Amino acid sequence: MVKNLWNDKEGNFDNGLDELVYRSNLLGMDRAVANWGGGNTSTKTTVTNFRGDTVEVMWVKGSGSDLATMKRKNFTGLNLDDIRPLLDKEDMSDEDMVNYLAHCMIDSKHPRSSIETLLHAFLPFKHVDHTHPDAIISIACADNGKEIAEEIYGDRFVWVPYIRPGFKLSKMIAEGVKKKPNADLVIMEKHGLVTWGETSKESYDKTIAIIQEAETYLINKEKERTLFGGNKYEALSEEQRKNILAQVLPVIRGEVSKQDKMLVTYDDSDDILRFVNSNNALRLSQVGAACPDHLVHTKRVSLFVDWDPSGQTVGQLIESIKSGISEFKEEYKAYFDRNKSDNDSMFEPVPRVVLIPGVGMINTGKNWNAAKVSESLYHRAVSVMKGATIIGNFVSLNEAESFAIEYWPLELYKLSLTPTEAEFSRKVAFVTGGAGGIGSATCERLISEGAHAVVADINLEGAERVANDLNERFGDKRAIAVKMDVTKEAEVKDAIRESVLTYGGLDIIVNNAGLASSSPFEETTLDQWNLNINVLVTGYFLVAREAFKLMKEQAIGGNMVFVGSKNSIYAGKNAAAYSTAKAAETHLARTVAADGGKYGIRVNSVLPDAVIRGSKIWDSKWKEERASSYGIGEDDLEEHYRKRTILNVNILPQDIAESIAFLASSKSDKTTGCMITVDGGVPAAFTR
Repeated sequence: MVKNLWNDKEGNFDNGLDELVYRSNLLGMDRAVANWGGGNTSTKTTVTNFRGDTVEVMWVKGSGSDLATMKRKNFTGLNLDDIRPLLDKEDMSDEDMVNYLAHCMIDSKHPRSSIETLLHAFLPFKHVDHTHPDAIISIACADNGKEIAEEIYGDRFVWVPYIRPGFKLSKMIAEGVKKKPNADLVIMEKHGLVTWGETSKESYDKTIAIIQEAETYLINKEKERTLFGGNKYEALSEEQRKNILAQVLPVIRGEVSKQDKMLVTYDDSDDILRFVNSNNALRLSQVGAACPDHLVHTKRVSLFVDWDPSGQTVGQLIESIKSGISEFKEEYKAYFDRNKSDNDSMFEPVPRVVLIPGVGMINTGKNWNAAKVSESLYHRAVSVMKGATIIGNFVSLNEAESFAIEYWPLELYKLSLTPTEAEFSRKVAFVTGGAGGIGSATCERLISEGAHAVVADINLEGAERVANDLNERFGDKRAIAVKMDVTKEAEVKDAIRESVLTYGGLDIIVNNAGLASSSPFEETTLDQWNLNINVLVTGYFLVAREAFKLMKEQAIGGNMVFVGSKNSIYAGKNAAAYSTAKAAETHLARTVAADGGKYGIRVNSVLPDAVIRGSKIWDSKWKEERASSYGIGEDDLEEHYRKRTILNVNILPQDIAESIAFLASSKSDKTTGCMITVDGGVPAAFTR
């Protein structure tokens, strides 16, 4: 049951706009009340304009914002005296309506007002809320919904047949309420709920109370029904599900990323498993979207993979996924061709929601957040299908109605508000030694241009600090931390697996984990030798091998950058173990490049020298050893390295990160097997 969250102490404001922000956030806080990005709210108040006159203004949600998180800046103020004459018009095109409302704004810096602005303006109430509650949409999407609404609300409601939001719908609602002055609510068929009040609290209280009435009715009816026709399959254990997901997510990611790369997430919560395992899941999942707001992020239908978890293999599942996505693409192209207009350009024809019996739901999106929005909205769709089938039969937007929403210019405008995609948008980077100076700088550099990053390090606490900082600055789940010792095969496999389960796959591997030791050759111990070889050669091999296998499964190319050293091509004094390992490392990179070319996997190396600042290696005994080998003090080492460069510079972690970003970017698409030195110019280490 949804809860009334209003707090009189928190909800006591001096002005109507702040109170509207509070009310909107409360409504958006519960996704069973308001979809992500959906719904809109308003309040009518007065302001003093630039001439000092008192003007009646309606504040309404701006397009592209979300009720749960919006602030004052996300609302638009419109002059009601300019809007009211529109009630006398018979009709108005979307384009004319948007242009007209732009002239009604009291400040041109405000965002474009909600698509459903006139719905709020035409109703004669001070506070109006439009939401998409699961319980109400269950009624609005049932074939007998109007009759059920009468059972619940008697004559207190206005039922409005489905039409696309805009002038006509707003006028229909206003006229329906005018004819029924005792109405408390409007139910919009296949769409949602409209409520109102003379105070902000009254409007909110009424919204919650009306939803609770519907929920109580559905809960009582649920006792008489078997949900979704009962179980057809049993859910696999959590361990089995994860093992299967680790195998199929890269396949799905590859299949949906042929046009534009997508990230892939999964959900195996109880309500999703109950749905995908049911007898009616296949049929219900193909009826269509329950609500216009769902459709924009989930597409008209999901892909249901007809697989028997109790009798078929993972290999058969993978084949079913591949054929299913191929068929989905063809069907989507046909749907587009049947309904398109001259100016329409087709979106990526791939599923946003993939349902697998026994396993759960997989979601796709241009980034982790977009995939999670699809996931969230399909949870709402499952809830609506549950409610609608408890009281009747689930009905939805038909094909023409769906296309009219999906390719609606006013809906496309919302998508245009999102930032332009950057170089590494839609890509996932895996950075070893991610907690160190070069590693953390690399993660930041890639994320700053759109990437998601896996911060892999033997020091989990350090990796978590880096990931938490990046998420605070760039957004939720832009980075995750994983513990990994590169010398341990099982830990490498587990870290790659965790990355797959989080993002669906990997695009960029930065082999950067490092250490160093220095000693005269005759004093070099076998332990020192083995440690350098184990970390810098075997460790790089293990990470590259597991990533290579994953990239082959995805079949969308890939990119690896090995962080070598000046010592990869120059025999450093008193550094036999380190220099040999670094030389082997860069040659390993070239061999992987040779093998990876036919799969579109590029492999290159960056060769730094003396990156002291921020480095964990230089905080170790290595600094003392290198200073000793040059006969200088530790505090003089950075100056020593600067002076020996042609450019007379010190090398910083950000310098290495910049070269890594270049090699991982589209700017070097035709470069593989290459080494770039970033050492300020050390003649002895010139490549030849």
